[in-house]
Amino acid sequence: MVSQAAKQLNEYAEIFQAVAESPGPETSWIRRLRDTAFDRFQQVGFPTTSDEEWKYTNVTPIVNGDFSPMVDDISPPSLTDEDIEGHLFAEARATSIVFINGIFTPERSKLGALPDGVVVMDLLQATRTEEHGEAIRAELARQADYNEDGFTALNTALFGSGAFIRIPRGQQIDTPIHVLFLFEPRFAAITTFPRLLIISEEDSAATVIESYAHSQDGPGFTNAVTEIVLQQAARLRHYRLQRESQEVFHVATTKVDLGPQSSYDTTAVTLGAKLSRHTIGVTMDHEGAECWVDGLYMVDGTQHTDTHSLIDHRKPHCTSHQLYKGILNGKSRAVFNGKVFVRPGAQQTDAMQTNKNMLLSNDARVDTKPQLEIFADDVKCAHGAAIGQLDEDEIFYLESRGLRPELARNLLTYGFAEEVIEKIKIESIKRDLDAAVLNRLHAQLET
Repeated sequence: MVSQAAKQLNEYAEIFQAVAESPGPETSWIRRLRDTAFDRFQQVGFPTTSDEEWKYTNVTPIVNGDFSPMVDDISPPSLTDEDIEGHLFAEARATSIVFINGIFTPERSKLGALPDGVVVMDLLQATRTEEHGEAIRAELARQADYNEDGFTALNTALFGSGAFIRIPRGQQIDTPIHVLFLFEPRFAAITTFPRLLIISEEDSAATVIESYAHSQDGPGFTNAVTEIVLQQAARLRHYRLQRESQEVFHVATTKVDLGPQSSYDTTAVTLGAKLSRHTIGVTMDHEGAECWVDGLYMVDGTQHTDTHSLIDHRKPHCTSHQLYKGILNGKSRAVFNGKVFVRPGAQQTDAMQTNKNMLLSNDARVDTKPQLEIFADDVKCAHGAAIGQLDEDEIFYLESRGLRPELARNLLTYGFAEEVIEKIKIESIKRDLDAAVLNRLHAQLET
């Protein structure tokens, strides 16, 4: 009897063959990239818990799931403009690009307010242009190496659409750019392959919101890949919000390459999905680069979330800051594995890494493993992790000031999350996340 894993591989192979034989206008190098990526996927398949990097996250439910890969969608979405508006942020309503089930939807995107020279467009369309084709060819699949991971290989082989953002040299953009990946359940559970490539050129500055949401509950599998390249002295704020249905599986990879004196500031918020995994890697291969890699995960019920990060200090005089916080309730589980790698010669590195977790239930569980690997002798590095429950003394203090016990606990939990949320510079996102946190606590902060 053919195993479920073999059956899934065969189904993906059939889809890939159909994509390869389609007469679409893809460039020859994209087709070669797809071929080699799918060959790699067939070699490595999906990871198992015997792989060290996946020790605490079992993807068997994804392998056993009956998902139909979505690489093209000829049927019109049933969503209304009001449905889309509910997932946009006020500051970016005129600078948003929308994907439904991983497919670019131009009629729902609003890009008219973009400054001159700023490019936000469909990735595959951009590969066919003389202006952007070579730049994309130089960077696509360079940071997110499909040889390292079966999920990344599958995305590279089958992504049917994607977003390409290019911030030109010297351009300072005040308005955030929003990339919305919206999941709309169809007649069957589907797999979507969102892809995002951002190139920030020399001395540019921008803010990008990357969000994942659902129009209604329904099963599915999101396999996303984001690649970011910052050239010399470029500055990028990047907010990643994952609020998909708790019937969805979500696996994502974000890889970032920092140029000299560049600055990358990212905050990732994970609230949704039945099982989610986010792998983030930042490469600091030029002097003077700096990054902030922060995040918040808040899960309950039987949700499972996994964050793997690698900040790779390859050159001297680079600085990295990392703060990840988790709030767990019910029988949920979280995994955090963060590594700071300081290579030989990367002197004057300054790296700080912290992971803090609050357990609201005796049945919740966290596996945390912050790591430092240092091969240079003139560095300033520190890391730490903490797992605990609410402080009874703090609860007693708030009760003595007239707060009800339940409200006191909610206030302390809310304050724990706010340290990360307050780092976000877009007010509508902060309000939205505040409401989401309070909704999870089933509370209002009022006496």
